[in-house]
Amino acid sequence: MTEIEVKIKIDDLAEIKKRIVALKAELDRARHREENTLYDFASKDLYKKHHALRIRRVNRKTFLTFKGATQKSRKFKIREEYETEVRNEKQLLKILKSLGLQPVFSYSKYRTVFRKKRLKICLDETSVGNYLELEGQQNEIVRFAEELDLSKKDFIKKDYIQLIKEQKNNKDRNESGVNK
Repeated sequence: MTEIEVKIKIDDLAEIKKRIVALKAELDRARHREENTLYDFASKDLYKKHHALRIRRVNRKTFLTFKGATQKSRKFKIREEYETEVRNEKQLLKILKSLGLQPVFSYSKYRTVFRKKRLKICLDETSVGNYLELEGQQNEIVRFAEELDLSKKDFIKKDYIQLIKEQKNNKDRNESGVNK
């Protein structure tokens, strides 16, 4: 399936949540914690191809997700995504290890999910700030963002891994005195 999404940095989660509800979006999943671990080969073949293989843990459920390379788009992050629930995480980890895959990056976040028709609306609380993530058709994303008084210029195509690594690199540079 093709995933089309954007993120928008949010300062006030409570306010944006009120506005989402006022626009008749329905709560699909209450605030919950997600643990995410990316896997790759020692050669970093997946990273080099701009692919991602992720295990996501939500409560007692585990999901395996493959994401293809991002397609060209100025405002939207577009990529193929395939996901399945995994019944036996221990066996999955043995399979991944046997194939030569190893964990390369982990992060967690809190997520609240709303839906408005086919549009998926997520409020994410991460170590690098709070974000609104909109996933659906491009016109639905733009329309809903405009209804929230947000602009296409606010759209972020980066994933959380990129945002986390950027913040760490900026912090490291500042601590080393490069930007002082």
